[in-house]
Amino acid sequence: MSDSPPDIRELSALLRLLDDETPEVRAVVGQRLTEVGSDLSEILPDAAKKLTSPERKILTDILRPVKREVLREEWLTPRFGSAALDDDWELFESHLRLLSDFLHDGVSLRQPLSDALDLITEEFQQLFPILPSENDLRIFLFVEQRLKPNQKDFYDIRNSDLAWCISESVSNPIGLGVIYMLLGKRLGMEIEGISFPGHFLCRIIEDGQPLVVDCFDSGKAHSQYVLTDPTNELTDEQRLLLSGSADLGELLLRILNNLIASMQRNGQQEDLDLLVKMRDSMILPKR
Repeated sequence: MSDSPPDIRELSALLRLLDDETPEVRAVVGQRLTEVGSDLSEILPDAAKKLTSPERKILTDILRPVKREVLREEWLTPRFGSAALDDDWELFESHLRLLSDFLHDGVSLRQPLSDALDLITEEFQQLFPILPSENDLRIFLFVEQRLKPNQKDFYDIRNSDLAWCISESVSNPIGLGVIYMLLGKRLGMEIEGISFPGHFLCRIIEDGQPLVVDCFDSGKAHSQYVLTDPTNELTDEQRLLLSGSADLGELLLRILNNLIASMQRNGQQEDLDLLVKMRDSMILPKR
C-alpha cells in the first residue's frame, strides 16, 4: 500500500468500491479514503460519477472519524475559557467555522462559512452603497426573507452549521442572530446579542432608540423601552436580560449546548462525547 495519499485515479477506483461489502475491501477503501482528508467535496466531481444516496452515506460515515480528529486538533481553548473571547471576533468566527466544517458531510459542495459571509456582505453593499444601517441589514436579511426560521426542523443539528444555514437560508433563533451579528461586524455595525431564556434576540440602535430584533420572527423590531416597561408581563430577571447583552463566549457556549442537545436527540454518541469535551474545555471551574 502506498505511503502517499491517493491520487485522482486511485480515488476514482476507491469510490467505485464503496458498495463492496467484503470486509477486507471495505477496510482498505476506508483507510485510503481517510488519507485524503476530511472533506472530499471539491475533488469528487473530478473523481467519480454522481454518487448514489447509499454511496454518499457510506462515504460520509468513513469521513466522520477524520472530522472528529480535525476538530480535536484544531479547537483552540483560550487560557481563561469562554470569557477570554470577550470581543475577539476573529477567534469567535474561527470556532464557528470549525464547527461548520465538522458538521459538514464532507461530500456536498458548498462555500466555507467565511466565504459565504463575505458574499452576502458584498451583495448587501451593492444594494446599500452609502452609509447602510443595522436596520437596513435587518430588512435585507429577514423582512425580505433571505434568511428564514427553520420551523420545520427546529432541532436539526445543521442549525448550528452556519455555512449550511446560509446555503439553505434557514436556521434557529441563535443561528439567525449570530449570522446577523457576523455580517454586521464586517460592515462596521453595532449589533448585540440577547441570550433570552428559550429564545435569542438581537439589539440595534435606530434613531437613538434601542430596538430588540427577533430574527426568528421575520426580523420584527420592538422598542426595548416598551418591552421592559414595568406594566408589561415580564419578570424583573427578564427585563434585566433584555437590557443586557451576551458576550461572544456566552454565544459560543449556547451554540455548543444547542448542538449537544440536538445530538442527544439523534443518538450520535461519538460526536456528542467530543462536543461535550469541547464545551467543557471552555468552562473554567468555579473557585
